[in-house]
Amino acid sequence: MSRLRIFAAHAPEAPLSTTSTHADIAATLKTIGVDFERWEPSHPVQPGDAPEAILAAYRSDIDRLMSTRGFKSVDVVSIAPDNPNREAMRAKFLDEHAHKEDEVRFFVAGSGLFDLHVNGNVYEVLCEAGDLISVPDGATHWFDMGPTPSFVAIRFFTAPDGWVGYFTGSTIAQQFPRYEAGQAL
Repeated sequence: MSRLRIFAAHAPEAPLSTTSTHADIAATLKTIGVDFERWEPSHPVQPGDAPEAILAAYRSDIDRLMSTRGFKSVDVVSIAPDNPNREAMRAKFLDEHAHKEDEVRFFVAGSGLFDLHVNGNVYEVLCEAGDLISVPDGATHWFDMGPTPSFVAIRFFTAPDGWVGYFTGSTIAQQFPRYEAGQAL
């Protein structure tokens, strides 16, 4: 189940609020400029399906987003728990960073944890299958796929280097809970 917890940035031990209803998550995130949507496939898909089949299942939503937001390309990324590079992949975006373009991810399968550091608070968003999150360009955040990552996601891009992270040097991300799929946070 998708979830949003909000923490004071100086108090990672106790959330100020928690919600798991999609409408409440979307409405709260909208106040900080983050889009959060639910998508349904036009036909069933599963991890291991060809990227073309996955993209076809969400084509109408993909086309809508590309048209309204100016994205130039999409791809499908799939990471399994037995990936030999999983530790390095996880570590890559665990520290606070920002991007030069919106970071838009749709979770086809699996899950991941986005934390956004905005206005003295940390918004921890557990994204699961069916969730789309759009983190605005310049928004400081981090992403944790967990120690045994398992997800398939569609990524949207406007520029070839838009995914490059610009790290803040802050240690705030190390102070907040890490993600372990299936574990209550």
